[in-house]
Amino acid sequence: MEELILSFIEFLKQFSYFGLIIALTFEFVPAELVLPLAGFWVYEGDMNYWLAVFAGTLGGTLGPLTLYALGRYGGRPFLIKYGKYVFIKEKEIDAADRFFEKYGAGVSFFGRFLPGVRTTISVPCGMAKMNVWVFSLYTFIAMFPITAFYIYLGKQFGLQWKDVGAKAEEYMLPVAAIIVTAILLFFVFKKARKWTSV
Repeated sequence: MEELILSFIEFLKQFSYFGLIIALTFEFVPAELVLPLAGFWVYEGDMNYWLAVFAGTLGGTLGPLTLYALGRYGGRPFLIKYGKYVFIKEKEIDAADRFFEKYGAGVSFFGRFLPGVRTTISVPCGMAKMNVWVFSLYTFIAMFPITAFYIYLGKQFGLQWKDVGAKAEEYMLPVAAIIVTAILLFFVFKKARKWTSV
């Protein structure tokens, strides 16, 4: 199956950055495979790093919108019945549901950093009829550092780009912790400035 997906991605390479966007809009195509490969293309000089990151982030935002729409307009029974055709398992939907109930709308950001929840978290966001613009914004903000990280590793690993997936998972939670801390510090600093200016 992986070889078939890789052939599909290689076919899309002829469309350059647009092809990268298209590849990531299909949720059955793992970003963990596409992004390191894009990093390898950067390594080979076929793509610019930052343009690849932007295209990857855009594609990584459009892809989850399809699952969001399925959750919003199809609902849980539809996804349980037909999700298997796009590699979505019922236990993944259950895990995403529990995560959404616990953390609310912020999961469209935080959930992107967690294996096993990352893809399916869009489904409960759609079922809860979360504002689509807020969902898209949170997804874009989360996908930017994830995309940059995977493409960077693909570039660094070069010919061994296929080894990136396993290595990236080790660092994903620490990277998420750093990003969340930075965001919290930004808002605390902003609030503190507001109080001192009064």
